[in-house]
Amino acid sequence: MPMLRRTGVLVLAATLVAVGGASAAQAQSSQASSRNKSIARPMVAERGWTTAQFRCLERLWARESGWNHRAGNRYSGAYGIPQALPAHKMASSGRDWRTNPRTQIKWGLTYIKQRYGQPCRAWAHFQSHHWY
Repeated sequence: MPMLRRTGVLVLAATLVAVGGASAAQAQSSQASSRNKSIARPMVAERGWTTAQFRCLERLWARESGWNHRAGNRYSGAYGIPQALPAHKMASSGRDWRTNPRTQIKWGLTYIKQRYGQPCRAWAHFQSHHWY
């Protein structure tokens, strides 16, 4: 019987560690997401885009990467906040494109401007085609 108790305690302890680890990772991801959005907000405003346009961008990149600047798609190779494909295209905005959310946002906003004109048009395209 004591063996069962120990095993049960170890399983419970392992479960608590796993749950605690997931919560810490989620909190860290949420902080990065908030930080990356706060970087993007003035960059969007500098382009003359409205708060409504920022909300569209917010939805678009939440679906694409969760605003995670280290998000990678293992199937396509898309990477970063805007999920650039191929990922190295973001190098046109800076050599630090792999790790710097500001560089990724800069590239993503330029891409949206050139291809769609504004974030809400990119979001509309994403909603109908599931890509932008």
